[in-house]
Amino acid sequence: MNAFSIALLFAGAARCALSAETLLHADQWPSWRGPMANGTSATARPPVEWAEDRNVRWKVALPGKGSSTPIVWGQQVFILTAVPDGSAAPQADAGKDEGAAQGGGQPEGPGRPRGRRGGRDPGRGGGGMTESPGVAQRFVVRCLDRATGKTTWEHTAATALPHEGHHKDHGYASASPVTDGEVLVASFGSRGIHGYDMKGRPLWRRDLGRMQTRNGFGEGSSPALTGNTVIVLWDHEGEDFIVALDKRDGRELWRQKRDEPTGWCTPMVVEHGGRRQVVVNGTNKARGYDVETGNLLWEAGGQTVNAIPSAVAGHGRVYVTSGYRGAALQAIQLGRKGDLTGTDAIAWSHGKGTPYVPSPLLAGDWLYLYSGNSGIVSVFDARDGKVSVDMMRVEGLGGVYASPVAADGRVYLVGRDGTTVVAKTGPTLDVLARNRLDDGFDASPALVGTEVFLRGRTSLYCIGTR
Repeated sequence: MNAFSIALLFAGAARCALSAETLLHADQWPSWRGPMANGTSATARPPVEWAEDRNVRWKVALPGKGSSTPIVWGQQVFILTAVPDGSAAPQADAGKDEGAAQGGGQPEGPGRPRGRRGGRDPGRGGGGMTESPGVAQRFVVRCLDRATGKTTWEHTAATALPHEGHHKDHGYASASPVTDGEVLVASFGSRGIHGYDMKGRPLWRRDLGRMQTRNGFGEGSSPALTGNTVIVLWDHEGEDFIVALDKRDGRELWRQKRDEPTGWCTPMVVEHGGRRQVVVNGTNKARGYDVETGNLLWEAGGQTVNAIPSAVAGHGRVYVTSGYRGAALQAIQLGRKGDLTGTDAIAWSHGKGTPYVPSPLLAGDWLYLYSGNSGIVSVFDARDGKVSVDMMRVEGLGGVYASPVAADGRVYLVGRDGTTVVAKTGPTLDVLARNRLDDGFDASPALVGTEVFLRGRTSLYCIGTR
């Protein structure tokens, strides 16, 4: 890394209120939202154009199914998948996954709709869930060589017959792993949280119980890692909590109860005033907790039902958004305490064209949002909330689940049909290229060095100029 890049990183870390860990992780993609936890890389120089016969360094078939983002550390690429085992298990979550606790949902009540087998979620527009599978699944952690795509090690974290199904576009391996170069943490939710060293040796496992998700849509929240602390969110139709584990041995450090319906967002760690806090989006309230103690620092209502997108941070604020049965975007000042709902701690807000599944992207001063799960994009000045691009339909980009990412002055927008649109960062959305691959993409991309890693429904691509 040159001196100019280092200077940019220090300036960016200060402006984005992120932990000093950002500087150590700058050349990696250690978690699903990248080294700055906002979808950007300050050091990557990925290509602008590609196709099946152009700039694809390697493409490898992936067994099983999953929509977790690949993460990259050094020459290792890590990915999670669920592979049908081919043998029926005697009961849900049985077989080799013997440590899983048995837990149930709670009675139907306000804010906690109970699931329905084989139906559709009203208003979702074509949603639906699958029945529980008839065969057990192997929940696999795989490490690939970054240069060749060859598997260097693989470990089956658990073998179990899942107790419930998942959304038709979802799967049993939707949470992304996270690493700091010392420990790799993989969450399979009801099948346990697992810690490994970088050579694939199991270090620990924690069983947090069994999730009962809304409408049987499945699990998907990824763990966060900061210092020696792993943070896991457990919002479902039973007793909710957020818990901190020691990355070295998996022991519990603290736990806080929560009151939320099923959630799928990933915790995001920021640093403000010399202390780290973890920010979690939620249907009832977005909240910030002290990383060291777990104490609730602040909370703010105003999100919609199914607040799936994860928060991003910058300019002394956190930005939370949701877009199911409504629209909400809030820029919340860091450093405030207590209930911030309706106070001037909400620096600015916006009420249309916000995302349902994809998380926002913060690239410098510019905040990028999809509208719902569509290829309609808005761009905001993150400092004052001024709309720069107002719900522009991006030509060639259809349905979207993957969150946008950015590097080297460019934004990468990945569609479900295999199209990736590359545009300039800034107040306008000037398109540079439209690239098409044969696979479809629901997982968010990773940008590292001169490469783009794209996890498709059947294959993992490494894209880079030769």
